[in-house]
Amino acid sequence: MAEVSVPLHTPLFRGERRLRIALVGLPGGGKTTLFDAVSSTAPHLGELTGTHRIYRECTVQIGFDEASVVDLPSIHSLHHLQGDDLSALKYLLWGDDRPPVSLHEQSGPPAPLAPPDLIIQVIDATSLQAHLELTLELSQLGRPIVLALNHMDEAARKGLYINIKALEKLLGMPVVPTVALMGQGIAQLFGAAVNAAREATCPLPQPPSRHIAESLRSLTEALNRPEIHAAFRVPHPMLLVQYAAHDGFVEDELRQHFPELLPQLEALREAAGLRLPRPLAEELHADRHHRAATLVEAAMRMGSPAEGYGAHDWRYWLDELFLHPRWGLIGGLAVFAAVLFVVFEISGWIDSMTTVRLAAAFADWQPQSTGGVVGRAVLDGLIGLVGIVVPYMIPLVMLLVTLEEAGLMHRIAFVVDRGFHQIGLHGGVAVPFLLGLGCNVPAISGAARATSGRERVIASVLITFVPCSARSAIILAIAGKYLGAVGVFGIFALTLIVIAVMGRLLSRRDRELGPGQVQEIPAYALPTWRILLGETWARTSDILTIVTPLLVGGSVVLALLNHVGADSLINTLLMPVTVWWLGLPLALGVPLLFGVLRKELSLLMIYQALGTQEIGSLLGSVQIVTLLLFLTFYVPCVSTFAVMLKTIGRKDALFSVAVSVGVALLVSGVVRAGLNGAEFLAY
Repeated sequence: MAEVSVPLHTPLFRGERRLRIALVGLPGGGKTTLFDAVSSTAPHLGELTGTHRIYRECTVQIGFDEASVVDLPSIHSLHHLQGDDLSALKYLLWGDDRPPVSLHEQSGPPAPLAPPDLIIQVIDATSLQAHLELTLELSQLGRPIVLALNHMDEAARKGLYINIKALEKLLGMPVVPTVALMGQGIAQLFGAAVNAAREATCPLPQPPSRHIAESLRSLTEALNRPEIHAAFRVPHPMLLVQYAAHDGFVEDELRQHFPELLPQLEALREAAGLRLPRPLAEELHADRHHRAATLVEAAMRMGSPAEGYGAHDWRYWLDELFLHPRWGLIGGLAVFAAVLFVVFEISGWIDSMTTVRLAAAFADWQPQSTGGVVGRAVLDGLIGLVGIVVPYMIPLVMLLVTLEEAGLMHRIAFVVDRGFHQIGLHGGVAVPFLLGLGCNVPAISGAARATSGRERVIASVLITFVPCSARSAIILAIAGKYLGAVGVFGIFALTLIVIAVMGRLLSRRDRELGPGQVQEIPAYALPTWRILLGETWARTSDILTIVTPLLVGGSVVLALLNHVGADSLINTLLMPVTVWWLGLPLALGVPLLFGVLRKELSLLMIYQALGTQEIGSLLGSVQIVTLLLFLTFYVPCVSTFAVMLKTIGRKDALFSVAVSVGVALLVSGVVRAGLNGAEFLAY
């Protein structure tokens, strides 16, 4: 594969230099939806000091940069704020570092967070004027601002076309069209935010109209004092407008800290109002309203463009299928059906043409010498390797690469992201979880590419509980015959419950939260054969070097144990598990142990140990359920363990084995006790 160079922009916003971004906006703009789309699995919740207004905060990964994103309560205006709303403005101005004018307040800072380096205002594109009035006020804060022009799809449906470039030029700030509900434009939005912070570009000054500025000239000069600016730490244009508009907070603080200046300031403010056709506060509000209307008139027109959010081409309809909050699940189910087809049809057919024939060709070779036993064990290990790689690993990895290159995986990940948050993961692991239905090996490898740190460990552990094709075959073969459709459905349903419960428990085990993710929604594309084959080789070649020795080595060890007559010893050692806890025949200890090589091998050895394929004549229904549950949940296979060694390390791989064995013992034992109790009560 050719090396790809990625440009590195500096300075990097990471660690202590992490960027601080505040999300602000009027109600209904989509601010909360935007935060949910990039949030970590467990954002921090807090109340602004002295209020019941909730803010949310989490770290978000933006390429190589990181940002602490704060979702503030909705705010309508920066003027005449009282109580709860005033705390939001105080955070935007000062964060956790209060200015001298507020040190007399007994309460602490508005939030235990540093003030934002940058503001993202989320705007409803269908109601542009009201939101732009707030934009004009925010521009006085002296911080970089990026506008998220949200609900662009609804604006297009209403025939509203907004000239993004014109709006950017008029406001002097980046404007990014988004559809936060469907993940569109979010990556571009946060990319623009990082660039704006790196370049420290503040919006163009948005002073009041000329006639108001003329009337306020004397008041401007009187307020422009170093001691006042040092006390308030507020940009002068904002302080001027706040006082001119009779803002209660500014007036109270001036009265307490600068009482000697207040008579002069009040006289100048009254004189400024006398020169205007309306009271000064009303004139300022009307002026903002007029300037916002002028911006809308300059940047918006009726009629949709030929391309973009208004164009209903095939891309639009595919996005409706895969990104829509309601219909997106249908698209995900379609991909789920494709995975099942690959697993049970294509992979099953390849398996029958390769592994099954190889096993049948050497079935009659049953050596008795130690050397022959070792040779046979090596052969069995290699046949098992072929059975994993050829029918399952290669087709499923190719499917995963195809979904990624086509842009579908990113869309599925976005739609299911909030659901996966419930088990401590991001939606990027959705497709690897589906691939686990075929084989856990490529599924864990795929999850490793989509996650990192704590979430990679959680995803890898949970994928081991996804019933692969081998375990599904055993469930369908035995439960379908002896327990019926209800039994099959119950076992598969129980796996979903176990995955959900274990996800919640594992996410609480390590309270170090992984960052949120800005998920990019790429353009649709058809993968080329060169990319498909190259990526498949890159993702499978190094796994084989780890899986092969463990699979062959494990096969040799177990074969030698069997050859030296250790079967009875192994069965005796495993008696506390098989007989006492699971209530199974003593002879099933070795078959369960051999399941670490391949689950199908366990099934064949169970038939051999019991001396019949009609196991229903020797095992009761409770024993069959117990056996199937244990086989479903305990260590999937040595190949899965091998790939976990590579992706999450030895410590966490061993932890995963311990968890799977523990869950298998707990679930099967508890279900056995419950079924026995139900049978006892029935009699």
